[in-house]
Amino acid sequence: MNILWTLLLLALGTGSGGAAPSDQAEAPNAARLPAILQTSVQTIKANYAQGKLNDPLTPAELNPVIVQAEAPQVKGIYVTAYSAGGARLSTLLDLVDSTELNSMVIDIKDDAGYITYKTDNATLQELGKPQPFIGDIDALMTKLNEHDIYPIARIVVFKDTILAKKNPELSFLNKDGTVWENSKGDSFVNPYNKDVWEYNIEVAKEAAKHGFKEIQFDHVRFPEGFEKRADSLKYDKNELSRIDTVSEFVKYAREQLEPLGVKVSVDIFGYAASVPAAEGIGQDFVKISQHVDIICPMIYPSHYTTGWFGAKEPDLAPYQTIKGASEDTIKKLEPLGEERPIIRPWIQDFTASWLGKGHYTKYGKFEVEEQIRALKDLNIDEYLLWNANNRYTADVAYE
Repeated sequence: MNILWTLLLLALGTGSGGAAPSDQAEAPNAARLPAILQTSVQTIKANYAQGKLNDPLTPAELNPVIVQAEAPQVKGIYVTAYSAGGARLSTLLDLVDSTELNSMVIDIKDDAGYITYKTDNATLQELGKPQPFIGDIDALMTKLNEHDIYPIARIVVFKDTILAKKNPELSFLNKDGTVWENSKGDSFVNPYNKDVWEYNIEVAKEAAKHGFKEIQFDHVRFPEGFEKRADSLKYDKNELSRIDTVSEFVKYAREQLEPLGVKVSVDIFGYAASVPAAEGIGQDFVKISQHVDIICPMIYPSHYTTGWFGAKEPDLAPYQTIKGASEDTIKKLEPLGEERPIIRPWIQDFTASWLGKGHYTKYGKFEVEEQIRALKDLNIDEYLLWNANNRYTADVAYE
């Protein structure tokens, strides 16, 4: 056994005659290895550090961290599970293949709370409601790999009507004991509840095992306007503030997912970068950003009201609005220094006609490119395009 370990250590440049090299020196080599060898490298390193070469611990006992695969500079599109599992996928693959786009953000647990593919996971079956919009998740992952597409799993966390209805004790209750709903009929689950945390992390872990390289958490917050009803609804809570509760979930989720070698990103309201903190919904831009690899502010021009960033009608000023929102984001994250996550904003490829005449414009090639230009001028190289129907503008220069 000693001979085998010595040979392995020597092959990896960690010979037994001297001090183990630094993690920084080894990381680039380990990152290029297949996953199984990455695990072996981590196992050997840990046993070497603990002086366990004569009686080494197994990988399961050591629980080594798998090195994260390198990610491209992501330029991606949102893809519903219905599109991912249906005929529209072919059109979206053609779009990515023929442009500088290289990623898809795919619903794995959607806005209603449905698990969007068939799963045999007992926890997901019990708490969730699998709906196989994606008929064969592994076949989908194979196809994405064939097209060299970086796959991101979107998981909607605390907005979850399915979980709330099946388990009212995990939600917010009215005085009469019914589950609270917002004006759109959506229900949320309680961010204070650790069972809710574990369920969503279990969804994320399974997505990682199917081959997703990044987990993107959305709706990581309390319901909008929650501060107006926080004292009238029934729900379990502890001494933590809403802001600390949300950031602690993100921190815990990242810790749980790190051994699987996936990156973690979080969607966050764009305006959260422009205000001290969104205490009502529990989102603090900096506190959340401390615990993610990528932060994804939703800075759609249509979501800002008159006067933001000096624009009378922000939807009519895509460059000005995106530039202002991104400048606020960069400034907000300055205290994190080298620990700052990648900034990857969501930008707009839809027409916000609900804003009313004179307050919106039809979004097309010019408007999308103006948003990209604003990001480029601030050296932000990554972005995601949102269109709820997955109908993206043709002939855009995705630079």
